[in-house]
Amino acid sequence: MARVVLVVGVALATLALGLGGCVAVVAGAGGSDTSAGAPLVSGGRGGPAVPASWEAMDRSAAASCPGLDWSVLAAIGRVESDSGRSELAGVASGANPAGAEGPLQFEPATFAAYATVGPGGATPPSPYDPVDAAYTAAHLLCADGAATPSGLGAAVADYNHSTVYVETVLLLSWALGSDPTLATAAATAIAFAAGQLGAPYLWGGTGDGGWDCSGLVQAAYASAGVALPRVAQTQFSAGPALAPGTPPLPGDLVFFGGSVSDVSHVGLIVGRGLMVDAPHTGTVVRVEPAPTDPGASFGSEVVIGVTRPWA
Repeated sequence: MARVVLVVGVALATLALGLGGCVAVVAGAGGSDTSAGAPLVSGGRGGPAVPASWEAMDRSAAASCPGLDWSVLAAIGRVESDSGRSELAGVASGANPAGAEGPLQFEPATFAAYATVGPGGATPPSPYDPVDAAYTAAHLLCADGAATPSGLGAAVADYNHSTVYVETVLLLSWALGSDPTLATAAATAIAFAAGQLGAPYLWGGTGDGGWDCSGLVQAAYASAGVALPRVAQTQFSAGPALAPGTPPLPGDLVFFGGSVSDVSHVGLIVGRGLMVDAPHTGTVVRVEPAPTDPGASFGSEVVIGVTRPWA
C-alpha cells in the first residue's frame, strides 16, 4: 500500500492530524539513499538513546544552521549508526554495501560536496570523524531547507529517500526534543512504531496484514527486548503506572477505556502531545493527539492512565 511522510511544519502537521492522515512531501535528489529505510535497532534496553557526548556535538553542529534543532541530527545519528556505537561495516571504516561511509553514512560524493571541518575535527574533513560528520550533515540539511519547519521533512527526505527513514527520523526527533535523556528501549520502540505508519488496522492484528492497538505496542517493545502482555487491559495492569502528576515521556503508554477494569485502547507517546496508535477498523496506524490526564476525554472513552514499560 502507499505510505505517507510526516511534515513537521506546525500548520501542515495540525491540518494533517485534523484530517486523520499525514501530508506527503516529495523527495528530491542528492540524499544519501544508503539503506532500505529500516531503523537500526541497538542491542540492550538500558542506557541513553543518544550519549551525552553526541548530544553536545549535535547541539554544537546544529547551531551552525540557525533554525535546525539538534534533535534532528541526533535522530539521524541514532538511525544511521546507533550514535556511532554500531559495529556494522562502514561506520568506523570502510563502507556499507551501498557505499556509505562513517557514523552518519554519507555517500562519498555527497560528503565531498558538503564536507565541513567541525571544532576539533579531522583535517581534511573525514566522514568517519563524528564531529566532521555532524557538521557536514548540518551543512547538507541546511542547504536543503531544514532550518525552517516547512522545509524539514523534505530535507530529511533528501538525506535518505525512504519514507520509513523520514518518518523514523522525525518521530525520534520529536521524542528527543521532548526528552533529551530518552532511553534506548523507548527510542527503539518509537522507531519500530514509525516503521508501521500507514499500515491498516486489523482487529487482533500482530503485523501479518495489519495491527490492532495492543499488537502494535507489544511488537514495538518486543523489538527493544521488553516483553508486554498481548491486550490493552493486561498491558495496563502490568504497568508500572506513573504516579499522579508525573509528566509523561516519549515511550510511555497511554491507556483509554471506561474504567481501570475496562481498558480498551492504548497508544505509544512520541512527544509534542502526540502518540502513535492503531485506532480502529477502517483506519491506519497514525500519529494523533494524545490526552494524558486521567479522566480526559478521548472520543467515547477517557484516559485511564499512563505506564512506563521501559523503566
